Amino acid sequence: MGRTVALDVHKRFSEVAVHERGEVRRVGRIETKDLRVFAQSLGPDDHVVLESTSLTWAIAEVLGEHAGRVTVSNPMRTKAIASAKVKTDKVDAKVLAQLGAADFLPEVWAPDEQTRALRRRIAHRSSLVRQRTRLRNQVHAVLARNLIELDASDLFGQKGRRMLEAVELPEHEQDQVDSALRLHDVLDGEIERAERPLARQALDSEQVRRLMTIPGVGSITALSIVGVVGDVQRFPTARHLVGYLGLDPRVRQSGERKARHGHISREGQAHARGLLVEAAHSAIRTPGPLRAFHARIKYRRGSQVALCATARKLAVICWHLLASSEDYRHNAPTVTKRKLRKLQRQAGDTGPRISLAGETSAKVLEKRLLEQAERHYRVEVAERRRRGAGAATGEATVKGPQGANDARQAQ
Repeated sequence: MGRTVALDVHKRFSEVAVHERGEVRRVGRIETKDLRVFAQSLGPDDHVVLESTSLTWAIAEVLGEHAGRVTVSNPMRTKAIASAKVKTDKVDAKVLAQLGAADFLPEVWAPDEQTRALRRRIAHRSSLVRQRTRLRNQVHAVLARNLIELDASDLFGQKGRRMLEAVELPEHEQDQVDSALRLHDVLDGEIERAERPLARQALDSEQVRRLMTIPGVGSITALSIVGVVGDVQRFPTARHLVGYLGLDPRVRQSGERKARHGHISREGQAHARGLLVEAAHSAIRTPGPLRAFHARIKYRRGSQVALCATARKLAVICWHLLASSEDYRHNAPTVTKRKLRKLQRQAGDTGPRISLAGETSAKVLEKRLLEQAERHYRVEVAERRRRGAGAATGEATVKGPQGANDARQAQ
């Protein structure tokens, strides 16, 4: 029977413990630079366990060349299993070794190298966008301090920049604005460079193009979802993906009390969850079932809950499209073509351009079809509620404010 080797990974070193023949012993600290030498001491019967960190996958690849099995555990769930009053690197390594030997570690799915590279590219772009946002907030703060309000939808577009140049500010405030704008322009160029390979990858990915048929979902959101999901088969149902993204509500229930549902769990990839919320903002402005869904939840629970519920609905739709290899049923082809045309420009694609001929007349027809689908969704929901209430009470109609609202929606 082989050993179970546990590593409590840090940036410069790892604390190592070994479980062998029912006993746990401490090996000591191993410098990160010496991990390749340590890996040579492992055999095909050894089982290596470590928690998921920023260095995990590189270390797992090195150790996996010699060890028979490498398990990466979920640190959040491991803490729930092994909560100790005394918490040190030595204790953590020994606990990991014991849990790994008992095969009681919540294992994390290991993405392939292509998926990891996609995640790194998306994280790099996200970091650049956050830096640019901070600079934009600095400029807005200077204008607010000087009681200046400019009538521009995009303060950093061509019209907005001309208006900024015409503003008179104190010298020290003007210096701050000029510095922020210079850095802003540099970051704009870096973001454009970071988006170029992402655009090429989006054009080449059938999954990304399929997700872009959903209203409000652009290339970056679609790439983020593909990078987070990886192999969609590892999520048996759409609810599993919703929980993985942290869009499922917390549930509290004990004894005979009814279950209480709270805020979303916010576990998993925060960046992908935020992008879905941004996509929901755009989707609810487009005619179709998603807009009707948002309006129905907003009437009952308010705008914030409705927006979060729409983001959850988008995650469910993404799972179904990836699992069934189908495009979104209520998509607008002209909008999707414009998304792909923009990708071609970003990627510098020299192939045939996507034609937008006849777009004006097609958009009118698409709008009518989407509005018809929205009305059909409202009627279907109202009828479903009537049938459900009728089966429960023996009546054929729904009374009260909710029934009246469903009737208004159906009309």
